[in-house]
Formats: sequence, C-alpha cells, structure tokens
Amino acid sequence: MSRITARRKITRLTVGKPTLAGEDLLAVEEPLELRVNGRRLAVTMRTPGNDIDLAAGFLVSEGVITKGDDFNTARYCAGATEDGVNTYNVLDVTLGPGVTPPAPSLERSLITTSSCGLCGKESIDAVRTKSSFAIADDPARVDAELLTTFPDRLRAGQNVFEKTGGIHAAGLFDAATGALLVLREDVGRHNAVDKVIGWAVKENRLPLTGTVLMVSSRASFELTQKALMAGIPVLAAVSAPSSLAAEFAAEVGMTLVGFLRGDSMVIYAGGDRIVSRNEQAA
Repeated sequence: MSRITARRKITRLTVGKPTLAGEDLLAVEEPLELRVNGRRLAVTMRTPGNDIDLAAGFLVSEGVITKGDDFNTARYCAGATEDGVNTYNVLDVTLGPGVTPPAPSLERSLITTSSCGLCGKESIDAVRTKSSFAIADDPARVDAELLTTFPDRLRAGQNVFEKTGGIHAAGLFDAATGALLVLREDVGRHNAVDKVIGWAVKENRLPLTGTVLMVSSRASFELTQKALMAGIPVLAAVSAPSSLAAEFAAEVGMTLVGFLRGDSMVIYAGGDRIVSRNEQAA
C-alpha cells in the first residue's frame, strides 16, 4: 500500500449478473496536524503528499504569511504517537524572522474535513480574511478558446484520479500563454488549492498576477477567498459556484467562471477579462 492510494477488497455487483470479488484502488485520506512554532494550529483531512506545500498554502489562506521568506522550515514530528512512531501526519512549521505567529483565535478546535475546509470557524466574518493583494486592477486577459482547453489538460495530469476516480485537482495556468505552472491533487478540493498556493509561495511567486486557478470541483466561497489571498485574478471551475462565491468574486474584482465544459462556460463575475474571438471579429 502506498501513502497516496490503498487497495481494498471489494464485491462488484451488477443487477442480473453474478457478483464478482476483486480489488479496487482508493485515494488515501489521513489527518494532518499542522503546528506553527510548536503550537497546534489545525488538523485537516488530506491525501498525503506535498504536505509542505499544503502547510504553506494554508498559512497564506489564513493571512499568516505572504511571501517565501515568511516560511522558514517544516519538519515532521518524530515520536508523533505514544510509542514514539513517526506517522508523518504531524508537521511543525517554523516561521521566518519577524513573522507574527497565528493568533490563538485561528486555532481550530474541530477537524477540518476533506469536504469543508472552514469547519471550526466561528462565523462567516472570520473567513473574510483581508488580503495583502488587490486583484481588481489585474490586467490579465484570457482567450475564451484557450480557457476551454484547461479542464482537459487538468484532467490529463490527474494521475491519482486516473487510478481511483475519487480525488480533486487544482491547476495554475498562465492566463496569456496557457502554460500549466503547477498541478496538485487531494481528496479535499480546498487542500488541492492550498497545495498549489503553497508551491507558489515557496517559489516566491506571490502575488499570482496574470494567472488562472482551474479546479475540478464546484467553486465555493472558500476557494474564491483562497484565490484572493494568493492574488489570483481568475478562478474557473468545471461545476457551479455558490451564491456567496459569486457575490464575493464580484466584490473583490475577481473573474469567476463556472460550468467550464467542452466549448462553453458561464461567467458569473469579471467577464471583461474573458476575450472572445467572435466578439472581436464582430
């Protein structure tokens, strides 16, 4: 069994046909406890892999760090269990010199599940974290025809999804050239996005001006907020956005695209950034 996928004995049943015994591959889901300077901050359910990216992205999303120098080191805690075994499920981050550690109010008393990254927050006001980056004036423009290629290219890079069929992905694309900059997978859509943002902060690429964040899920308010915290001007999803996500995107000047499938899309906010060749010809 690998850390990313696990084999499971199954019974496959088709109505009217004999049952078949076999094995199936499942995406692994395990808890990751995040500590900052030795103090527990949160526990999130995630697919192991790119954990340091996940931690860095999470800290960006929470407004704790904004650049690579703010993130000093990260190490798995030895002796994570009572018998001294390192489970690689406890990660301690050391912040850079002068970086203010997270306030005690950010500590989450509840486990952050793979489906809801905001569980444990006391109120909706608590997640409206103030971003260090303004995206309303980002001059990024995306060719509509180029944008329609992103879902298939994201899907082509989903190696774990290919094996399990049960994992989300997030990819960061250059808005002008369409180049795929980074792709991450996780059972939690919010974790996949944090892993992308974490890669970017470690590469000192924040703010992510002129980029498109493509997600394989619906566009929730949380994903919109994470994109803002990283300075991403365009968020595109293969499924629908929530009403709050659309309202928030319009409020902060973000372009929000949903139902990006085949050759069509629905633009919910910031449509001036999407350039259609047909409109140019007209």
